[in-house]
Amino acid sequence: MRKSPLGLFAGRVLTIKKKKQRWAISTYKRRKLGIDKKSDPLGGAPQGRGIVLEKVGIAAKQPNSAIRKCVRVQLIRNGKSVTAFLPRDGAMNFIDEHDEVTIEGMGATQGGAMGDIPGVRFKVSKVNGTSLHELVIGKKEKPRR
Repeated sequence: MRKSPLGLFAGRVLTIKKKKQRWAISTYKRRKLGIDKKSDPLGGAPQGRGIVLEKVGIAAKQPNSAIRKCVRVQLIRNGKSVTAFLPRDGAMNFIDEHDEVTIEGMGATQGGAMGDIPGVRFKVSKVNGTSLHELVIGKKEKPRR
């Protein structure tokens, strides 16, 4: 096996070697190939629009005991289906099937599931173009479509 170069153009050879070795680092490889963006249902976008398919209740992880209210949403841009959490008390009453919702990430580390809700990475922010928070606190009424 050859030793590291010591000659006049050693810097060039060392640079090429270093570039080749970087592909062994998993985080570098994922970043360069764009794997995280490809596997992300929103495709790297901060928010996405979708249609509500069904309302579901998801049991919280141990040691908590609750049924977290969520909805299954089919995204408009690519047809992928994801589960989105409904934040705040009584939010489920303002959402019906076939409503158009805007979803966003929940703010967990590296796009993973947050808190005690297993496998749910997104939350609903708007329903038919109106803020879900304003509907829940009673500031606005849901627009009839």
